[in-house]
Amino acid sequence: MPKAINEGFEAIRKKGSRVVAEGNPMLPAAGLMVATGTLSSVHDRKRPFVTVINSYTTQIPGHVHLNVLGEKVVNALKAKGCNVWYANIGAAICDGIAMGHFGMKYSLPSRELIADQIESIIGAHPCDAWIGIGNCDKIIPAMLNSMVRLNIPSVYVSGGPMLAGRNKSDLITVFEGVGKEAAGKISSDQLAEMANSACRTCGSCAGMFTANSMNCLAEAIGLALPGNGTIPAAAWTDTKALSWVINPERVALVEKAADVLEELLKKKIRPRDIVTKRSIDNAFILDLAMGGSTNTVLHTLALACEAGIDYPLERINLLARKTPNLCKVSPSRPDVHMEDVHRVGGIAAILKAVAEDGRAPLSLDLKTCTGTLRDMVEKAPDADGDVIRTGEKVFSREGGLAVLYGNIAPQGAVVKTAGVEKDMMKFTGRAKCYDSQDLALDAILKGKVVDGDVVVIRYEGPKGGPGMMEMLSPTSAIKGRGIRAALITDGRFSGGTRGLCIGHVSPEAAAGGPIAVIRNGDVIEIDAVKRTLELLVPAGEIKSRLRKLKPFSPRVTGGWLGRYSRHVLSAHTGAVMDNNVLFENSKKKKGS
Repeated sequence: MPKAINEGFEAIRKKGSRVVAEGNPMLPAAGLMVATGTLSSVHDRKRPFVTVINSYTTQIPGHVHLNVLGEKVVNALKAKGCNVWYANIGAAICDGIAMGHFGMKYSLPSRELIADQIESIIGAHPCDAWIGIGNCDKIIPAMLNSMVRLNIPSVYVSGGPMLAGRNKSDLITVFEGVGKEAAGKISSDQLAEMANSACRTCGSCAGMFTANSMNCLAEAIGLALPGNGTIPAAAWTDTKALSWVINPERVALVEKAADVLEELLKKKIRPRDIVTKRSIDNAFILDLAMGGSTNTVLHTLALACEAGIDYPLERINLLARKTPNLCKVSPSRPDVHMEDVHRVGGIAAILKAVAEDGRAPLSLDLKTCTGTLRDMVEKAPDADGDVIRTGEKVFSREGGLAVLYGNIAPQGAVVKTAGVEKDMMKFTGRAKCYDSQDLALDAILKGKVVDGDVVVIRYEGPKGGPGMMEMLSPTSAIKGRGIRAALITDGRFSGGTRGLCIGHVSPEAAAGGPIAVIRNGDVIEIDAVKRTLELLVPAGEIKSRLRKLKPFSPRVTGGWLGRYSRHVLSAHTGAVMDNNVLFENSKKKKGS
């Protein structure tokens, strides 16, 4: 077993809840557990302790129903004779609400805050196993990262995706509507009506955005139950009136998680028994096949780091060459949503189609929380031919994500090729540079960005932002205004972004990366087919500009964001913190 993060978790791995529930010296603690209702009597402390960690909040549509699901899990575990601790974590952020203002800087950092909270809860109140209930962008990876960090029996279960709104609309319909309204293509009243009818049920936003992408990847990795990513959160009771209830199928999945946790505890199966380099491969193969969010690259690399797995970014390109892009969901295909993927067999059906294609190194016999991946895939229906395609009908022979390298991004940059039009896969244009998202968005909305431009947004990386703000507002504005332009950034994109939008440029500008010295009018050449991103400026000139570059002055120095800015690493690492032992060791091996 890998070494625990500290001696406290070493004890929890060996003894579980007995750390706090065994012997007379711990009776004062037992008395407090009686006060909370966790125990009806101190004599009940002999039973196993299970912790349910929920991220319920009314600030996020993906989470507004998690209190109901949480109670279902608690009751199911109590019925099995468990002592149940029920905790709620904070810092759950809705990226859609935080989008386009300073608050988005808190989104990516919240992944670390949430993982630290979970470590604190279980480290201080030792248990035998735990269930994480989450649903949206940073909460999901935080819970998965916590599972491998703590490495005691655990399972993750989500609240499920939102149903599409009226006329198959979703959140991206509204974001792109902002660009259309600015261009005079629709009225303000039409835009308001879009906003009023696009997001009407509970659940994580309806397309293959970051939350749903990560919920799906959790199935492929094996830390979540089949159906975790695609069973809708809600069910319509009246589509005309847009009225709904929590989906009984989702409730049943959540209750089944209690059975799964019981088996994991009985068989002493821990997350690091499930998360391996090959299971990370499985996750990326799924991601490539379904054209998931580019944010999955950040989060899956961070998961590998937490699990002690050395997983190089360039490996994604090797997998992409062998994996067909056989499913497209909004935003890449605006009229297809997560409910449609579920209707045709869900993630299991996508993986079955990949397996039948036969080129990708998909490992079906790996252990999952419910058995093996093969158990799930072999029960799946065949591809329907529309939502999930095979043979000559696939969207492309190569996967829906690519990592680009070149003199702008020596350590890589990421693009969602599934969302790029074929005639934009190769693009050359002149740079228009902005040192923040706000400046770029203002220029786009005022018509200062035109066909043939390459918008460069920098100093928005993990350290520079700080927090790597998502660029959904400017990318949607470009799409909504109908501008044929590309965008590159050391920041990141929402899973809702489509178009030739290249993010995660590493090293970032704040770390002295070449993106910092691009000038207005410089020619940039992008080739998503050959995986290159080049500044067409002589190498000597680039070196001269870099020598003259002034040291970065942090934008935020106080509070949590100030600490984060000082300790976060580049996007090519998954934007992990600098106390990551794996990364530091790999640096020493390379002599850097």
